[in-house]
Amino acid sequence: MAVCGLLVVVAAQAQPLLKTHVETGDVEGVLDGTDLAVYKAIPFAAPPVGELRWKAPQPAKPWEGVLKAEECAKWPPQPERDDVTYDMMSEDCLYLSVVTPAKSVTDALPVMVYIHGGSWKTEHYGGELWQSLARRGVVTVSIEYRAGALGFLAHPELSKESADGTSGNYGLLDQIFALQWIQRNIKNFGGDPSKVTIFGESAGAMNCNILCASPMAKGLFRACISQSGAFMSTMSMVTQQQAEMLGSMFVQQLQKNSIAELRAMEAKSLTGTGVNFMGCTPIIDGKVLTDEVYNLYELGQYTDVPVMLMYNSDEGAVVEIETAEQYKAQMNGLPQNYVDSVLAIYPADTDEQAYYSVRDVVRDLNFGWPAYAWATLQKKTGKSAVYSAYLAQKSDRTVYAKGNRRGAAHADDIMYLNGSFLKEAERYPQEAAVSEIMQQYWVNFAKTLNPNGPGLPEWPVYEEGKKTVMQFNNGATLIETPNMVGIGLIDRFMQYVRKMKAEASGQ
Repeated sequence: MAVCGLLVVVAAQAQPLLKTHVETGDVEGVLDGTDLAVYKAIPFAAPPVGELRWKAPQPAKPWEGVLKAEECAKWPPQPERDDVTYDMMSEDCLYLSVVTPAKSVTDALPVMVYIHGGSWKTEHYGGELWQSLARRGVVTVSIEYRAGALGFLAHPELSKESADGTSGNYGLLDQIFALQWIQRNIKNFGGDPSKVTIFGESAGAMNCNILCASPMAKGLFRACISQSGAFMSTMSMVTQQQAEMLGSMFVQQLQKNSIAELRAMEAKSLTGTGVNFMGCTPIIDGKVLTDEVYNLYELGQYTDVPVMLMYNSDEGAVVEIETAEQYKAQMNGLPQNYVDSVLAIYPADTDEQAYYSVRDVVRDLNFGWPAYAWATLQKKTGKSAVYSAYLAQKSDRTVYAKGNRRGAAHADDIMYLNGSFLKEAERYPQEAAVSEIMQQYWVNFAKTLNPNGPGLPEWPVYEEGKKTVMQFNNGATLIETPNMVGIGLIDRFMQYVRKMKAEASGQ
């Protein structure tokens, strides 16, 4: 009997934390396998509904009893698609998930906080809870934020309501509020609030870049991983005044006269299918963002933390055109010398050539150059380590890509980090091998601020012009910054645009 009793005690001790307490009450998760406790929906803020629509996030209200976090919360209101319908959505969307392998609240494990993408208009925190990474000894958290017009509408009336005279960055304020919640509560899941790494993909990666640049997020994380995104382009930037103008146009478009009337509308009329809100982007409001992110990095005015920056070799494979003429038409408005340079690097002598060239332009303009700008600026003005990576593994499996692919498309990196290929290693042996390497690097970085570890190829900090970029393709090997001819042209063009903007503003 004594032996049996001892076995029961040992088994109980070995179980992960399935029940714990947060600042608003007791919460209970579900077991994933035998080694993880998964809390699928914990409110980190009050529902942003009614008068709280277009307000900064407010504290969640306490609850009685035990909150059973067994199912993910509903999706933020957004356009419908085949697998996401309006009945799956709710404006009451400010929840997060926690996946923990901790056996005790004193385990003090590193924490990885994921911010999803979706162009600030779509997607859901529940898409990935990152059990695959948690099993390697970290606590993973996925956070939600408001999207579309509910997350980014600026308007003079809203700015007047606000104590600081700004409006529009509600989706970013949600992310900061969630990170603050994590600082106060993650220790109760066996996490260490002093060891938080933020990571994101696509617009989520851009959010990570913005959080590094935002004075409001300072001290909320100690490292950052960007996958296919950085908010570095001057052409992406919208000022508070411009955002309010776009917001006013949206109110007119809806044939309404006031914010009060918009607050009375149902959410799908503001964010649903066919709604065209042109201001769906982060705003330079002087509070969340004080200047263009590029400028802040150039001046050294950002949170200087170690970063890992990766993009994919065939990011543009989500885009398709049929003819060379369609491709050339997209260059209307560019100065002729830039058109000639673009066609020299990304030619369009035939329709097939144009088909691939437009994809390469998309890759280098939207992902390659922003990652390069982030890496080189932080190397210039910061002191923390910068690691650069390039996912080039080709696979029969993809997330969004269309037509013929020559490598890893946009969002394919998610499959390497969420365990998809490791679950089918016999069918995808090369992808599974890359997946294993990447997951080890990511978790090592979260644990030690350095991706390197036993059995892995040595990954040095980034140095421009040297073989310091880790390429994931049938293993992991070092290369120089890829696609530099095109990225160099884009860099010169961005310098030109910034110069034109400065001259126009009299600076």
